[in-house]
Amino acid sequence: MITRGIHLFFPDLKKEEIRKFGLLAITGFCVIGAYWLMRLLKNTIFYKVAFPVELGWADHQGALFQPVAKFWSPFIVLGVVLIYSKLVDLFKKHQLFYIICSFYGVLFASIAGVVFIKEYYGSQALGKELLALTGWVHYFSVETFGSLLPALFWSFTNSISTTESAKRGFPLIVACMQIGAIGGSALLLFTESVGAMWPFLVLPAIFMPVIVGMIYYFMLTTPADELVGNKAAAASEKKKEGFFEGFTSGLVLLVSRPYLFGVLIISTFYEVCMQIVDYQMHAQAARTSDYSSAVAFSKFEGIFGVSSNLLSFFIALLGTSYIIKRFGVRISLAIYPVIFAATIGGLLLYFYSSPTAYQLLWATFGAFMVVKALSYAINNPLKEMMYIPTSKDAKFKSKGWTDMFGGRFSKAAGGQINNFFKHDLGELMVYGTFFSFGLIGIWLGAAFYVGRKNQQLIQDGKIIE
Repeated sequence: MITRGIHLFFPDLKKEEIRKFGLLAITGFCVIGAYWLMRLLKNTIFYKVAFPVELGWADHQGALFQPVAKFWSPFIVLGVVLIYSKLVDLFKKHQLFYIICSFYGVLFASIAGVVFIKEYYGSQALGKELLALTGWVHYFSVETFGSLLPALFWSFTNSISTTESAKRGFPLIVACMQIGAIGGSALLLFTESVGAMWPFLVLPAIFMPVIVGMIYYFMLTTPADELVGNKAAAASEKKKEGFFEGFTSGLVLLVSRPYLFGVLIISTFYEVCMQIVDYQMHAQAARTSDYSSAVAFSKFEGIFGVSSNLLSFFIALLGTSYIIKRFGVRISLAIYPVIFAATIGGLLLYFYSSPTAYQLLWATFGAFMVVKALSYAINNPLKEMMYIPTSKDAKFKSKGWTDMFGGRFSKAAGGQINNFFKHDLGELMVYGTFFSFGLIGIWLGAAFYVGRKNQQLIQDGKIIE
């Protein structure tokens, strides 16, 4: 029955691919479900929990600290990239899941314990310093988790997929990951009923051993001939490198290969633009009376998460495969930046119509929902496909630099724009939008180049190494 259902929406999948991509899809479901739950709680804890007024913090201190956190995020992630680059050389690809998930499982459980104490015994029981430290640690742990584990999952999936099988199987994975994102987000709709947040922080810690078990089962039961992707890329694996060489080799590839640098642009420039819209929405919501408490704010986060991920799910289920087959990779890569520009342009025009603060909040909510949903449903699977005709170092090390450090640096850049205009959201709306238009122009150029080069690599049977 499940197989028939998959065939209904993904008729091109072969029989043996259904099991392979199905197991990967379930794993992706757990990865993204845990991430979205923590991602939405990250904002709630940072805006409403870690810096309470009763301990001497200024009102809305978390909102004022958020751009600062975005600035420091890439430097924290840089340390993670250093460790990750070395782990890629020391361990097999699937073993990286065991190490990384174990670390985050313990970390998330510890943070849940601190929030439990705060909710049952009050902020005074923890003190100003410990509660603030927990807020910063939680923020950076979610930032690094969101950079590391999804990147590892896609690197692993890319390494065992060919371009043709990816066209058939990746939409299934994306659809299941969106179901996970919807589920993780929807849980926060029940925070008012539960009356506490610590149980929702425990759940991501539980997901970590589940992911480990799924990867272990996948490796144990999947035939060896289904664990080989692009053969030229598989043949490019090198011997273990020294520490410095292992750390820098991915960066050297990134800056010396125009194709990989182009993938960096299409993988990160949208993050700068998205951070500007993201901050506008959250800052507006934090200032409204409807979402003044931590529980109410977390419910708003849940509404946004469910809405954007439902939209992304339906696009992934009904539109991603069609778009790729109908327009091809080259044109499909340009669709997202064009829609992004049109969306924020429309939001700016609405701002000039002098809406109320409440109306502007929900208009910003709608704009952010659209660009966030399309990033997951269209841009993400396409940019992952760009790594298939590349070497192992490009898939794991250069991609690690792009997804982890590059992605966080882009968010930090957006955070600095927000920091400059954080006391005047109207100016941020105007100048942030025009700045985004400039980045989107560069992004479009990179999309056309990468799409054309990818097509050439596939036709010639070559790889980037």
